[in-house]
Amino acid sequence: MKKSTASPRKSASVEQTAKKQKRIQAEQDAKDASKKKASASKKLAQPKKKAVAPGPGRAEPGTPLPSQPLAKPGIEARMALPPRFEAPHYKGSGKLEGMSALITGGDSGIGRAVAVLFAREGADVAIVYLNEHEDAKRTIELVKAEGRRCVAISGDVKSARFCKGAVAKTVKAFGKLNLLVNNAAFQEHASSLEDLTEERFDETFRTNIYGYFHMAKAALPHLNRGDAIINTGSVTGLRGSKELLDYSATKGAIHAFTKALAHNLADKGIRVNAVAPGPVWTPLNPADKTPEDIAQFGASTQMGRPAQPEEISPAYVFLAAPCCSSYITGIVLPITGNAGDGG
Repeated sequence: MKKSTASPRKSASVEQTAKKQKRIQAEQDAKDASKKKASASKKLAQPKKKAVAPGPGRAEPGTPLPSQPLAKPGIEARMALPPRFEAPHYKGSGKLEGMSALITGGDSGIGRAVAVLFAREGADVAIVYLNEHEDAKRTIELVKAEGRRCVAISGDVKSARFCKGAVAKTVKAFGKLNLLVNNAAFQEHASSLEDLTEERFDETFRTNIYGYFHMAKAALPHLNRGDAIINTGSVTGLRGSKELLDYSATKGAIHAFTKALAHNLADKGIRVNAVAPGPVWTPLNPADKTPEDIAQFGASTQMGRPAQPEEISPAYVFLAAPCCSSYITGIVLPITGNAGDGG
């Protein structure tokens, strides 16, 4: 991995954002501990459901999952149960041959899994991440192992200036930009509206929706007919989540932004779609939930478990590849582990 070319000011900004997110997490943890003490006598019923395996040869662990909290922003390399991103049964066929992609939140989780499959399909990949340098280095190795080029760009997507610079670095490295995947996110639960501060509300909106807006605007001058933007939505944007009020609101906004931007760019031949995952085993959730909630994460779905990133990433290939989805724009594709969820 090349040495970072980030200015001291930019590095300081990244670390300030990471520190702020850790502080928001610590404040919520303290509130959770206080409420837990007050209701220690109450016991939650544990879902009793057999997890549905993803397919032959890929036995999937059901719940309980390791109840291992992570400090924000969440390092995948430190997870006791590593997420699956390799998709060993997925065979590339050149669907993205000669293309260049930029993926925000590409260091880990869904972003890493998408980076691997985009590379397997022939695309060069730039990943944007906050300060998870260990994960970013591993993702670079994975993309290169697929035979493609990869650059990693550290910064904060809340900044329009950073987003413009990240796009410029991608175009400089690869000569073009064909695919933008907006995937970076901030999430922190709150059991009541009173727990949700304006500072946290701003952090969630500025990361999750402003970041998508800034990156799309920066990428647009470089996108041409046949190129695509893919946004990561969420099942919480389809039906809400009582403990993710701000996060759910941003994901609903992302779904609407996707549909509106698809209308706006249709004449240019640029497709805009979204994927709305349900629970997925990535660093995002262990860096948010209580140990008890982590252990039962995804158990309430009809599949009885969370998805693995490798089960979500093929949808991004489908929506990116003109040979698969040239007549598809403005959709929100739900992958939620439940029947009846629709976008």
